[in-house]
Amino acid sequence: MQGKKRLKKTEKTTLKKVLRLVARYRAWIVLSCVFAVCTVLASLYVPVLVGRVIDLIFGAGQVDFEGLTRVLLAIGIVVAVSAVFQWFMSAVNNRITFQVVRDMRKAAFHKLEILPLKYIDSHPHGDIINRVISDVDQFADGLLMGFTQLFSGIVTIAATLVFMLAVNWHIALVVVFLTPLSLFVARFIAKKTYGLFMEQAETRGEQSAMINETVANLKVVQAFSHEAQSMKRFDEINDRLEVCSRRAAFFSSLPNPTTRFVNSVIYAAVCFVGAFTAIAMPGTLSVGQLTALLSYVIQYTKPFNEISSVITELQNALACAARIFELIEEQPQPEDAADAATLGDIKGNVRLEHVAFSYVPERKLITDLSLTVKPGQRIAIVGPTGCGKTTVINLLMRFYDVDGGRILVEGTDIRDAMRRDVRGAYGMVLQETWLKTGTVRDNITLGKPGATQEEVILAAKASHAHSFIMRLPKGYDTPVSDEGGSLSQGQKQLLCIARVMLCLPPMLILDEATSSIDTRTELKIQSAFSRLMQGRTSFIVAHRLSTIREADVILVMRDGSIIEQGNHDELLRQNGFYAKLYNSQFAV
Repeated sequence: MQGKKRLKKTEKTTLKKVLRLVARYRAWIVLSCVFAVCTVLASLYVPVLVGRVIDLIFGAGQVDFEGLTRVLLAIGIVVAVSAVFQWFMSAVNNRITFQVVRDMRKAAFHKLEILPLKYIDSHPHGDIINRVISDVDQFADGLLMGFTQLFSGIVTIAATLVFMLAVNWHIALVVVFLTPLSLFVARFIAKKTYGLFMEQAETRGEQSAMINETVANLKVVQAFSHEAQSMKRFDEINDRLEVCSRRAAFFSSLPNPTTRFVNSVIYAAVCFVGAFTAIAMPGTLSVGQLTALLSYVIQYTKPFNEISSVITELQNALACAARIFELIEEQPQPEDAADAATLGDIKGNVRLEHVAFSYVPERKLITDLSLTVKPGQRIAIVGPTGCGKTTVINLLMRFYDVDGGRILVEGTDIRDAMRRDVRGAYGMVLQETWLKTGTVRDNITLGKPGATQEEVILAAKASHAHSFIMRLPKGYDTPVSDEGGSLSQGQKQLLCIARVMLCLPPMLILDEATSSIDTRTELKIQSAFSRLMQGRTSFIVAHRLSTIREADVILVMRDGSIIEQGNHDELLRQNGFYAKLYNSQFAV
């Protein structure tokens, strides 16, 4: 019961949000309504003219061909006018729908850019993508059908009723009396479908997440012969999607046959009452008028059938819209304060004071981390997997804010500084490479868009990427995708290193920056990094301890705390945890 109440409340809330979104285009909505009225009035005038044609043929002793021609010509003109207005109405409805969809996708993508990384890390990427792409498409389909059929349907019902009252009010009252049957059917079905469509949308998002996960890691799946298990998991999700989709489709298919049955009942009642009236009160209802009334009954009841179908589509649209609004209304990362400090002349002074942080409150990670870094120092961070090395990098870059203590750059707490300044102070090369869709040059100049060709080439040569770039089909203008295309993992990493070489930031973060590069090239890159790090504060995360022997300070972490600190020789002499780690890499 509580679940049903919650779903009903969510549906109402979502509908209000959709109406607020659509209200931005109220001028277009008014125009659509005008075209709908014109379309309906023109189409409803046709039965009147058809009734006159019948009366001209059967009502007089001889056929009035001149009058008949005029009426038939009028029918052709009215039908053409109705078609033109309907085309204009469809064009306006398309414009409204796709402007609303554009606004929703824009808002969703903007929110993705300002969401805290905690949200991205804790939600399946496929489900997020599904909300922005598939759910918005489903919403657009329902909204377009709503605009196209709901407006014209309501206008048709109202206008047809007026026409029927004008022809014969007794029969019109019979139709009005039986109308609530259709409304009852539509209301009953609408109650059932929203929850089913919500379940369908969520399961579809789960399936998209699973497919995205499998495609992104297909090499691992095949390498470990995990195809059967992946297929089993996919089948389980797919079967659940089939069940909930079938139930949703069943309920959404009920309006058509049920409302058609109700429409047939109304039509039969009008035929009976019309025949009775014509017999009991001769002269009060002509054959042409009865024909017009029967046409109006069909046109009057047809929108109820369409509106019932529209309601089920709108349920699906609202279910998808609820998931989109859930994303759009997620709490973004706090904005920079109005008086946020600007980090100007950054020399490389960094200080961590009693820093505490955990991704999950009940599982502590970093409890009391303190560190003072002087300008130009090379700080290497080592330790076993899960000890908090990458977490320190995330905190330095302010991808996450500390739970306790503070991090200062040039004496300023980074929480009081602009994020753009904090992140712009570091050049970052990660173990996981990322390339955007574009050319090789676009990817190198990502952090410095206005760089000249000479600067780009110098950065590429410094990172030892120039030689392989020149072997590509179009050199620096060779297009690459976010997956790297034909580039190897090592080549992609070289491009990421060239990106940093071009920016020449005041501080560096190297998180396993040469993990995918061959040993010979790695030695050259290390030499290039050594030149780049001269005078720059650098944080280096490495598992291969041979690569950080030249570091000024090596921090040895375990369980979120620094347990040893010193340079390579000092730590070896201590014969502690670092010495064990170092010697284990060279043990025979």
